[in-house]
Amino acid sequence: MAADVRSDNQPYDDINITPMLDLAYVLLVTFIILTTASVQGVKVQSPRTQAAASLAKPQLRAITLTADGTLYLDAYPVANAQELGARLASYKAANPALPVVLKADARAPYQKVSEVLEALKRLDITEVGLVTQRAPAAG
Repeated sequence: MAADVRSDNQPYDDINITPMLDLAYVLLVTFIILTTASVQGVKVQSPRTQAAASLAKPQLRAITLTADGTLYLDAYPVANAQELGARLASYKAANPALPVVLKADARAPYQKVSEVLEALKRLDITEVGLVTQRAPAAG
C-alpha cells in the first residue's frame, strides 16, 4: 500500500498547455478586434448635399483633406499632391480599377481639392466618390 501512495505523489513529466493556448488565442482575437475597432481615420466636417450616397467597395482608398489643407491617404499624412499620386500609383498597379473616395472638409481650400482631382486624373483613376452629408430637407 505504501507503493500506491508514492506513485500518486510523483512529479508530472509533462505540463498540459492546452488551456493556456486557448487563453492566448482568446486574448489575441480580443486584441485584434479592439485594435481594428479603434481605428477611425481623420475627422472632418463634410459638406451637405441632397443626394448623399456613400461609395463602399473592397480595397477602397480614402483621401482626406482637412480644413487647413492637410492631406491624408487612408489616415496617413501625405506631404502634397505629388506624393499622393506616387502612393496611389502603387495601389493602381495592384488594382487597375482602384476605387477612391475623397473626403474633404467643407472649409478646405478649393485649390487643394483641384490638385487632388488632377492627380487622380493623371493616374486615370475614374472611380471617384465624394463624401458629403445629407442636408436637412427644405420644407
